Order: sequence, then structure tokens, then C-alpha cells
Amino acid sequence: MQEVATVEEIKTAKNLSNSRSKIFLETRAYLRQSLSTLFDLDPLEIPINAFPGEPPSLPSGMGNISLSHCKDAITIVWHRRKIGIDIERTDRDFNYAKFAEKYFFHTNKSIHNNYLTKNMILNQWCAVEAAIKWDHSKLAKDINHWQYFEKPKKLIHKKKNIHLNYSQINFHNWTIALAYEEKTSFNPEIICCSKNF
Repeated sequence: MQEVATVEEIKTAKNLSNSRSKIFLETRAYLRQSLSTLFDLDPLEIPINAFPGEPPSLPSGMGNISLSHCKDAITIVWHRRKIGIDIERTDRDFNYAKFAEKYFFHTNKSIHNNYLTKNMILNQWCAVEAAIKWDHSKLAKDINHWQYFEKPKKLIHKKKNIHLNYSQINFHNWTIALAYEEKTSFNPEIICCSKNF
């Protein structure tokens, strides 16, 4: 994928560990290839700012992008307004009960009565991560401030008073969440690729 990486991106990748370097170059390559189709530009001419650990961005007037990846897939979304996306494998192995108690204590049903399933917690996690990406904030700092509502599909940041809507998409072995401000339906450009990183 280095053929669609800038000199600066290749230089940045050399300062990362082998696994992070590979992911960094591949995700940026997919970003460039996808946006080149959208804007009808050469991939190397796409003026993205995409530093490790930071959300990718485009210059003012070119819209907004968000990306997420898991062990075997990457998903990218572009929209005129701010947007956040997250992808998780539906078979992800984690202690969902402990996870829910630690991060999602404000859920409206007790986890002890077995109401909350692994799938419900995974969907909530995915939606909250998408909201954090919308806000360009940090997971560790903000996860406990987000409230998740399944009906209607709302995400509220208690401290910052941010109100977002979200969509949940089940696609093969993944669940994908989009976070956005629009109250009506909208048409973002989404690209989902299966890939072994």
C-alpha cells in the first residue's frame, strides 16, 4: 500500500512499531483510494491530515471523514457535516457483564436480571465509540459521560451537553455504528473492506 502513501506518511510509519506501522499505512492508503474516487483526484493529491492516534481530517470545504478498524476490516465514512463511525466484530470475546457495569452503569435495565445481552452491550459500545470519534475526543476521558438510548436512537454527553443521533448497521460478521447530528435521514458515503491486518 505504500504506493499511495506520502513521503511524510512513510516517514511517520518508520517511527511506529511494526504492527502499528502496517495498520497506519494501510488505513491511510484506503482513505486516499476511497477519497480519490469521491473527489476524482489522484490518491496522493488528497490533502488529508492523518497522524497516528489522531482523527483524520480534510481541509475546510471538503467535508468530514471518520474511520474505524478491527482485526479484519476497516470502514470509512465521508459526509458534508461532522460524523463518527465505529466497527466491531460481532463475535468479539469480552466480559460484557463486567464491561457494562464499569462503563455503562446508566443503562436503563439492570444487568443482573440478564436483560442486557452481549450483543446489546457491543452495540452500545460501538455507538458510543462512534460518538467519541464525532467529538474528536478520547475514549478513556469521555466514555463514562455518554448516555446511550436504544429508542429513540440517541447519544447524550452529559458534561458537554452534546445530543447526537446514531444508526446501527449489521453487516456480515460486524456491527457498525454512525453518530451524527442530523435528525432526518441522510446519505453518507461508507466504504467497508474486509482485510487481514
